[in-house]
Amino acid sequence: MPAESAAFRTAEPVPFRTAVSDDVLHDLRARLKRTLFTQPSDSTYWAAGVDPGYLRELVAYWADDFDWRAAESELNAFPQYVAEVAGRRVHFVHLRGRRPEGAPAPLPLILSHGWPSSFVEMLRVAGRLADPAAHGGDPADAFDVVIPSLPGFVHSELPREPFTRRGVAGIWHELMTETLGYPRFGAFGGDIGGGVTQWLGALHPHDVAGVHVTSAVITEQFEDEPPTPEEQTFLDALDAYDAGDQGYSEIMCTRPDTIAAALMDSPAGLVAWIADKYRDWSDCGGDLEARWDKDTLLTVATLYWATGCIGSSFRQYYDYPRNKPVPPITVPGAVTLSHEPAFAGYPRSLAERTFTDLRHWSTPQRGGHFMAHEEPEQVARELREFFRPLRTEG
Repeated sequence: MPAESAAFRTAEPVPFRTAVSDDVLHDLRARLKRTLFTQPSDSTYWAAGVDPGYLRELVAYWADDFDWRAAESELNAFPQYVAEVAGRRVHFVHLRGRRPEGAPAPLPLILSHGWPSSFVEMLRVAGRLADPAAHGGDPADAFDVVIPSLPGFVHSELPREPFTRRGVAGIWHELMTETLGYPRFGAFGGDIGGGVTQWLGALHPHDVAGVHVTSAVITEQFEDEPPTPEEQTFLDALDAYDAGDQGYSEIMCTRPDTIAAALMDSPAGLVAWIADKYRDWSDCGGDLEARWDKDTLLTVATLYWATGCIGSSFRQYYDYPRNKPVPPITVPGAVTLSHEPAFAGYPRSLAERTFTDLRHWSTPQRGGHFMAHEEPEQVARELREFFRPLRTEG
């Protein structure tokens, strides 16, 4: 993390602006210019990971054409803050909802991203949620939107204790109820953020209006009720998928500091590590730039590079064995199922094993691991629909 960020030590939110120094940018470009590239291991495009030819193109664009200052300005158009929460610095966007005079107050909603992502993932949907009238929606559906950076990601510090989804849920609860003063709020997320969102609902049913996830729950508790044939078919398919995909996670779970040393020193290696997952997990049909233009990819990569957070972003993998199964979630639940290989064939019954009050189930077949960025209008619509009747409950 940047040394100057340690100055933010207050429980009160302090306005924050993303600012990367010229020295950091000059060093980044110099490193990019000196990149050494490997030869492809397979003649099939992307068959063995990031295609070296595409990586050359992306690195050249990063070095010569990418306008970080323009990207930085776009990020700073969103109101960002830092505050000390649970003894550590948390960075977040806080976008107040717009409502007509006399209308009910917007419902607070916390949006949690995953890996290898950042708060950038949620920005395309944020305006649609905070100001629905400006996007053809009903102003009564406005939310106060809070988008924190996960601990160890970009401008947020790692917790002192192990990184668990339950632990982050405790931090988010303190952020929403104590730092921001919201007595009741909704929660949305996918991937790591989806796990955090589930724990928010499980731990704080009196404060959480409802939880909405895109990466659906996969319980490990089948002692009392064995998997149905449909569930077992999915679980077997997931195991087969993981066998070909989990190389990245095995090293981050067991030797995170080894791979982090390489990625902290090589921006080309860093963006290759990130782009590989953006292509595999997004709903892009194998064409990365069908979903991700170079400027978006490089905005995320530059944030990771400038904050030096790639190693700390691995902590949730290294600490993963410390996670416990999510207990039954009694608050209203919603699933908008991610359209990515890992969740192909996921049956609703699996979600119902954890969500005792699953009120919304949707399989739109669009939008992958990073759904809020890939399909922001879809996500905004689904969130409005799910939370609309919950605004006055509780």
